[in-house]
Amino acid sequence: MTDPETLYKLMILYMMKKVNFPLSNAQLWTFFEEKGYTNYFTFQDTISELLEANLVSQDTVRNQVRYELTREGEDALHYFQDSITSGVKDDMDAFLKKNRYQLRNETGIVSDYYKTPNFDYTVHMEVREGKNVLFEINLSVPTEDQARILSEHWEENAQQIYAYVIKNLM
Repeated sequence: MTDPETLYKLMILYMMKKVNFPLSNAQLWTFFEEKGYTNYFTFQDTISELLEANLVSQDTVRNQVRYELTREGEDALHYFQDSITSGVKDDMDAFLKKNRYQLRNETGIVSDYYKTPNFDYTVHMEVREGKNVLFEINLSVPTEDQARILSEHWEENAQQIYAYVIKNLM
């Protein structure tokens, strides 16, 4: 029998392996909370231990922390995934199947902005699939409010803008 902390680590690795895109802290926590597997503090400790062991990598974009499985994490999961019971795997598979589109869109549409040395703002916007950047735009605007608005609108309209550009360039 696997101890709970090890099981939680394997569960997180398993979920990351089953999708081909990064998962946010909030997305992972949603699963654990919905199923009542553990409390938030234990979940956060588990994530920290996975990071320290280099089993997952972390990227932060505009206050959203996203995690990806590392090669070491894949290896660990390969050796120990049989420690996850079929019932727990079924729970994770059902969650991922039910929420796959929403999960992918939440982490596949990325926008951020920053102040430049010229005192304007650059808004960086991407559409990603997994680790691949399919489309990116960098726009310069004079104010932080404009940068924030562009960033918010990108998250709402990225798919349509991407489709429009592809259609018109083909």
